[in-house]
Amino acid sequence: MAKALIVYATRKNATKSIAELIAEGMRFGGVEVTVLNVADVEKMKPDLRSFDAIVLGAPTYHGEMHPAMKTFLFFAENANLEGKVGGAFGAYGWSGESAGRIYETMKNIFKMDMASGPLMLKSAFIGGGIQMAQSYGKEIAKKLGASL
Repeated sequence: MAKALIVYATRKNATKSIAELIAEGMRFGGVEVTVLNVADVEKMKPDLRSFDAIVLGAPTYHGEMHPAMKTFLFFAENANLEGKVGGAFGAYGWSGESAGRIYETMKNIFKMDMASGPLMLKSAFIGGGIQMAQSYGKEIAKKLGASL
């Protein structure tokens, strides 16, 4: 069974909700998913190489990425994730830059095999957000070989 790690940063739990829905979509495809708040990564110290997929998410606040996710990206850069399946997502109020910045870092610096693009949602619970987040998880599961 493929294993995935979703790491998210959050201010008001919107990004956490999106992370959980992406995980649900991946589980529909038979993927074993671990979801961690970036604040817990230091305590858990997961071996990123032990996962087949890594999905990262952070909110955008005043045009900036959550600082804890920026720090995590530096940690992940040293994990040699080249070729691993990846995805990026984020919640936002106005501009939504974080998801794109995470996605581009994973694609161009980490050299990961990324989903079709970053998932950007104002909320998981408006405008079809639940379905969009679950579908994003299913897309990542398919990249891992799931037949959905």
